[in-house]
Amino acid sequence: MTYPKRLIEVDLPIKRISAHARREKSIRHGHISTLHIWWARRPLAACRAVLCAALWPDPADQLCPEKFVTAARERMLTWAKLNASLSSPESLQRLFKIHKSPELLDNPEELRVTLLDFIADFANWDNSTNAVYLETARFLTQTAHEALGGEPGTRPLVVDPFAGGGSIPLEALRVGADAFASDLNPVAVLLNKVVLEYIPKYGKKLAEEVRKWGMWIKEQAEKELAEFYPKDPDGATPIAYLWARTINCEGPGCGAEVPLMRSLWLAKKGSRSVALRIVPKPNNKRVDFEIMENVGARDVRDGTVKRGSATCPCCGYTTPVTSVRAQLKVRKGGAADARMFCVVTTRPGVQGRFYRLPTDRDLEAVRKAAVELEKRKREHKGELSLVPDEILPVMSGVFNAPIYGHNTWGSLFSQRQLLTLTIIMNYISESGRKTNQIDGFSQAIETCLALALDRQTDHSNSGCTWNPSGPKLQHLFTRQALPMVWDYAESQPFGDSVGDWMHAIECVLIALENASYISNVGIIVQSNATQHPMPDNISNLWFTDPPYYNAVPYADLSDFFYVWLKRSIGKYYPDLFTSSLVDKTNEICEMSGWDPDRYFHKNSTWFEKQMSVAMNEGKRVLHKSGLGMVVFAHKSTTGWEAQLKAMVDAGWIMTGSWPIDTEMGTRLRAMDSAALASSVHLVCRPRKGMTSGEEVGDWRDVLSELPKRIHTWMPRLAAEGVVGADAIFACLGPALEIFSRYERVEKANGDVVTLREYLEQVWAAVSREALTMIFTGADASGFEEDARLTAMWLWTLSTGGNGSTGSRDEDETDESDEEESTGKGKKLSGFSLEYDAARKIAQGLGAHMDRMPFLVEIKGESARLLPVSERASYLFGKEQLAVQKKKAPQNKAVQLTFFDDMNEEIEKDIALGDSKVSAAKTTLDRVHQAMLLFAHGRGEALKRLLVEGGVGNDAHFWRLAQSLSALYPHSTEEKRWVDGLLARKKGLGL
Repeated sequence: MTYPKRLIEVDLPIKRISAHARREKSIRHGHISTLHIWWARRPLAACRAVLCAALWPDPADQLCPEKFVTAARERMLTWAKLNASLSSPESLQRLFKIHKSPELLDNPEELRVTLLDFIADFANWDNSTNAVYLETARFLTQTAHEALGGEPGTRPLVVDPFAGGGSIPLEALRVGADAFASDLNPVAVLLNKVVLEYIPKYGKKLAEEVRKWGMWIKEQAEKELAEFYPKDPDGATPIAYLWARTINCEGPGCGAEVPLMRSLWLAKKGSRSVALRIVPKPNNKRVDFEIMENVGARDVRDGTVKRGSATCPCCGYTTPVTSVRAQLKVRKGGAADARMFCVVTTRPGVQGRFYRLPTDRDLEAVRKAAVELEKRKREHKGELSLVPDEILPVMSGVFNAPIYGHNTWGSLFSQRQLLTLTIIMNYISESGRKTNQIDGFSQAIETCLALALDRQTDHSNSGCTWNPSGPKLQHLFTRQALPMVWDYAESQPFGDSVGDWMHAIECVLIALENASYISNVGIIVQSNATQHPMPDNISNLWFTDPPYYNAVPYADLSDFFYVWLKRSIGKYYPDLFTSSLVDKTNEICEMSGWDPDRYFHKNSTWFEKQMSVAMNEGKRVLHKSGLGMVVFAHKSTTGWEAQLKAMVDAGWIMTGSWPIDTEMGTRLRAMDSAALASSVHLVCRPRKGMTSGEEVGDWRDVLSELPKRIHTWMPRLAAEGVVGADAIFACLGPALEIFSRYERVEKANGDVVTLREYLEQVWAAVSREALTMIFTGADASGFEEDARLTAMWLWTLSTGGNGSTGSRDEDETDESDEEESTGKGKKLSGFSLEYDAARKIAQGLGAHMDRMPFLVEIKGESARLLPVSERASYLFGKEQLAVQKKKAPQNKAVQLTFFDDMNEEIEKDIALGDSKVSAAKTTLDRVHQAMLLFAHGRGEALKRLLVEGGVGNDAHFWRLAQSLSALYPHSTEEKRWVDGLLARKKGLGL
């Protein structure tokens, strides 16, 4: 290679960047994410850091231009003098040394580390708008571009063909590059147009006008809707109305109306607790409600619906989920005729929320709203219906609401919600006619108001819930799905709370105001990534976050907003809103699993082919000295292999791989599975021009180099706190650099090695290296296969120091109603992995899962490492040995398990060599036996096993126990048991 390496090809402070990326999840004030919902948006901190490291050359590289080295040295000296108060503790010591001895930066490696310190600190949200950081980053970006051959006065061009929520192009503008963003999705294009074009072009003036007209809309709409949202006679203001869909009980002779409610809690925050009591009225075939204050958990009964089945409070009969579904389906989801059961209010000059039962006045307002909506629908004229009537498809596991009758996008809303949204939409159009601005400024204002309306729709539909722990209304898209919600919360659009119109306006405003520091205008176009509009050899950095195989059905989800945007501002963007719904034809997602009827052709082969074309287009538009960056964070091996195959087939060589923690480990999808906590940033360059012309690699040479590369890389990751699945996938970059440098790799007999075959070897190499780290100072091969597999399995599920902070991501929720409604069985305990990942781990360790049914349970596409409690009967050879589950204390993630009284006969049998415990053939079995005896409080039996039986004299036994202690998650019973066992060691004289 005749070009200097970029910083990101040498090093990256991933632990510090990860901390800033995680923190960003809890920052909402001024964050661009408040502008509009977009799914799986990349954290700005990660994008900002990666962009700097990818655009700046490594000053320690012999080919690095002296111009950049000199400029970087001067700027870092200035930074050391001026910014000690803004720097992290990690940087302070270095900056102090540099300030005292500037000559330290004459050492290129010292200069490299200082630049990386700057990048880590610049990733901090608090420094993202600091003038000194911005000027320094932009100066270094400009200098690097010119030093690497760019025209003087020009900026490097960053191209992102899957722009999505706009994080990458926005940060490209922030650090001083030009940005060309494209996306096939019209909603994404519109969001990027606001961020990359309108904000830089109009600045704070845009925010001022949006605030002005947002307030005007509030005043007008509030007057028109006053009769439909009346205030209480005592002056209290309703802020939310709580509704329950209903069914008729199918119990013999009953027929009572059953309100479908997940929970009867209204508030349980701090010392304030409020809940409902259901009062059965069987003679009236209905129930009434009472509000209870200052109640405890024992005073509050369960809701009426569980896993989709509804239990009647009048007769106790449980109507099955199929009947619940059938009843709601004929009523189009049951939102229109749901039952209001509570009104949440605020009072002037009094803190807190107040709860009351609905009155005839409340119900009359709802009835009048329904009448008014029907009148407006009849009087409406135009190409599009007043209320969105576009078809809402069923997508199992994603769109479950249609299963219950929500067959159009408009059916997701109640009549009063629809009346409110259509009136606000009308005033948005009227505001556009009144502004009389030129040069497209009116269009920009109206577009931002339409985005606020989108936020309103997210908070004003029958999929919103009431969160008693808030207590507050929870918006629809808490995750990437449209679940069925039994009881829903209706916001008051002018109640000065969550779901309020001005709240939506403020969310848009803070995004506009915070991004107004960007002066360069980016370019955004609607384009297919497989047919990129840019010419050859023009991009300095091709940086993208492509769709993750089948992780997120972006186009289908965005239809929720598309149908409203088309009605509100479609006239301004005729090229974006040409079809009734978002065109899904060319969206590169594997969709056949979600919806085989509509997407039968979008299988893994189709995905690989289309993604390969897109990756090849990226190579085409990239300048010969440029760099490619691809972010990927899919949890399945299939998704990873599809993406990597597309890149290798397109002719990319991976030159680096950096995992940056961008997710919360407590989010729903991460629990008890190997879902990534990190997004892996793959650094790549076109193969052509990087190699010496050698096209065919020797399989023996590749296999010889692979373990050495993994051995070098894994400790580096561990030092940064990267372990488990994150480490496995982070090793793919260095591993693929070996494989992808060749056009093809052949075996001695001439057979071509496939990427899948090579990845099997990568998993094996990673597994073996991980075991040497797990069993430090011991020969891992000295443990039986069940111990090796268990250790590696638990390690794969771990997150390490680079993992979550323990805070829940805003985009994730607790157990959802959708999951309840699918009728799936009870959640199993244990430790789950995707089957293919488990298979690869076992294969790499020489273990055979099919021979260990007493340790691993395989069901479909998942594999479960059994919890120790479920192994009791196998370990003691007594099927009758029962396991009792006791309810965990509140707020505990895992339920604690204990044995029932152990049979005396079994207790007597616990001695080494006794035939009745002969099942304990391995070290792992004996450790698990000891853990269970400790858990059951059988000290004498444990002593006989360890001391009299001699098990405690085995060094492997204690080494394995110590390793398991480090591997079991802290909240699990296994961790508590093995630690208790280790604590007994000294007392037993072992």
